[in-house]
Amino acid sequence: MSKHHTKNKPPKAWKWLHEIIPEQLWLRRTILSIVVVLTVVMGIMFSIGQWYIHTQSKNQTLGTSFIPDYAQSLGVDPKKTMDALLSINVKNIRLVSYWSDMETTKGQYNFEQLDWQFQKAEAANAKVILTVGLRQPRWPECHAPDWVATEPRSQWQPELLNFMTAVVNRYKNSPSLDKYQVENEFFLKGFGSCTDFSRDRLVAEYNLVKKQDPKHQIIVARSNNALGFPVGEPKPDLFSVSVYKRVWDAGFTHRYLEYPQTPWFYAFLAGTQKIFLHRDMIVGELQAEAWPPNGKQITDISLDEQNKSFSPERFKERIEYGKETGMSAINLWGAEYWYYRKEKLHDDSLWNIARYNFNEQAMDKDTGK
Repeated sequence: MSKHHTKNKPPKAWKWLHEIIPEQLWLRRTILSIVVVLTVVMGIMFSIGQWYIHTQSKNQTLGTSFIPDYAQSLGVDPKKTMDALLSINVKNIRLVSYWSDMETTKGQYNFEQLDWQFQKAEAANAKVILTVGLRQPRWPECHAPDWVATEPRSQWQPELLNFMTAVVNRYKNSPSLDKYQVENEFFLKGFGSCTDFSRDRLVAEYNLVKKQDPKHQIIVARSNNALGFPVGEPKPDLFSVSVYKRVWDAGFTHRYLEYPQTPWFYAFLAGTQKIFLHRDMIVGELQAEAWPPNGKQITDISLDEQNKSFSPERFKERIEYGKETGMSAINLWGAEYWYYRKEKLHDDSLWNIARYNFNEQAMDKDTGK
């Protein structure tokens, strides 16, 4: 074979592409056009994501949510759980104000549980994101008192706004209060027991909190891992996004499912918002706990089964994943679970990883890094 002939031999990649694309000219052009468009779109998304990552401050904060009701459901003492978290230098913590817990009798508020959480946070100089509204983190998502079930929205919504007013006015002067989050993943219809997704209710709640306490920023949480862009009111000071990587697929495969999104995908979502809405985004929930299969509770499955969805190795990877999004704050989801594994299952692997990362963050802050 001559050298000239060798130089003009089609590359293997081109030969492979030539073989798989149909011979019809119109179909080839359609397929190639789609490939080009997708390549350009992905290139733009990647570029925006990288831009956002490289323009953000490197002083990322690591935090966690804490929910006493969930700790209790796992069989661990809520107060001891929060004390343990603060002892490993958790300095950024998201708390909830469940309507169902705090107004069991209509018109009578009980702030005892949230009071001791704020007292502990203040004593430890921790910063609090306080979630308010009907829909708040953890199943069943919408936490309404039993007496609400018998009332139409026209009657219970004013009661909810009254309750939210009482919550904001009670804690707005706390030195630990950093931000509010109004509702949680408000428009997510496929998960939870919620029935009202009215935007006007979300706007009314946002405006109420802003009026009662204009000094603190308000977060609105995006729904889930999906591609999308927030439109309409309210336009909060800050957005958050929930990031879940490995879950049980109960609908189709009945297996554990690993979502394919890369860190730069979330950076793209944040960057797009920054460009068009001039609002930043934080990671409101980064999965850091097991996802039980077949609708079971964590306490119903073995440690080996728990490790199939969330193991110590995945915990380390997940923290790095969160940091690689470039977002300024990464709030881990599952702190009560780490303590449960340590206290009830006698496995301190997750707890030690959390302790190392929170202590490292505290040392970096002390040394000015």
